[in-house]
Amino acid sequence: MSVIWGIPYLLIKIAVEGVSVPVLVFARIAIGAAVLLPLALSRQTLVMIRTHWAGLLGFAFFEIIAAWYLLTDAERHLTSSMTGLLIAASPIVAAVLDRCTGGEHLGPKRIAGLAIGISGVAALAGPHIGGTPLAITEVLLVATCYAIAPLIAARRLADVPTLPMTAVCLTFAAAVYAAPAVKTWPTSLPSTRVLVALLALGVLCTAVAFLVFFALIREVGPARALVITYINPVVALFAGVLVLDEPLTVGTLVSLTLILIGSVLATRRAAPPSAAPAEAERP
Repeated sequence: MSVIWGIPYLLIKIAVEGVSVPVLVFARIAIGAAVLLPLALSRQTLVMIRTHWAGLLGFAFFEIIAAWYLLTDAERHLTSSMTGLLIAASPIVAAVLDRCTGGEHLGPKRIAGLAIGISGVAALAGPHIGGTPLAITEVLLVATCYAIAPLIAARRLADVPTLPMTAVCLTFAAAVYAAPAVKTWPTSLPSTRVLVALLALGVLCTAVAFLVFFALIREVGPARALVITYINPVVALFAGVLVLDEPLTVGTLVSLTLILIGSVLATRRAAPPSAAPAEAERP
C-alpha cells in the first residue's frame, strides 16, 4: 500500500509532461471510476447517495476534485520527491484541524510534534520559496485537503461503506472534469511513457489502491492501516531519485526525518483511562 500510494507523484510528473492538468486528472479519475463503479452499483448505493449527498460532495471536493488538480499543477514546477515530502505534512495539518473543530486535546508531546513537523516543512520549502512559491502553496493546500477529507468521512460518512462511497465520489469528480478535459484534449497521441503513466495512475494508484486499502483496513483495522502515511513520502523520495534522477541532499533527508517525527508525535492518541487493572495490561 505504501508503494502504491508512494509512486503517484512520480507518475504524475511523467504524465504532466504530455497532457494538460485537466486531462491528466480526468483520465485518472475516469479509469478508477470505471473499475470501481460496477462493483458498487446497488439499491443501497442509491439510498446512500440520497441520504448522504452533502457529505459525499464535500469528501469528493477535498479528497479528489481540488486536491488532485492542485497536486498535478504543482508538479509542473516541483520535483516529484519534494512534492511527496511536502504532502507528508498532512497528518500535522489534520491534528491542528481536528483540535480546532472540537477534536482531541493537544498535549505537550503532540504540540512538540507539530513544532518539529512544521520546522521540517520550513526547512524543505525554504530554499525554494523564491522560485516556486505558488507551487509550494498548492502542495500545502493539497495536504490541507487530505486532512479535511478524513474529518468529513469520520463525522458525516462514518456509517457509509467505503467502496460505494469511493466509487460515487470518483464518478462525480469525473463528471466535473469531463468538460475541461475535452477542452484541453491533446491534438496528437501522447508518448507511450505518458500513456503508461496515465493508465497506472487510474488502475493501480486509484482503483486497485482503494480496493487494497479497504482489504488492509479489514485485516488490521483503520488505526494500524494509517501507518502507510509515514512510509509513502519515503517511497516518493526514492522513486523520484532513482527513476527521474532528482537530487537527494542531506537537507532533504533531514527535512524528511523532521516531518515524519513530527507527524508521528502530532497524531499520537492518548491511551484511554482503564476501568480495571486488567484493562491497562492489554497491548
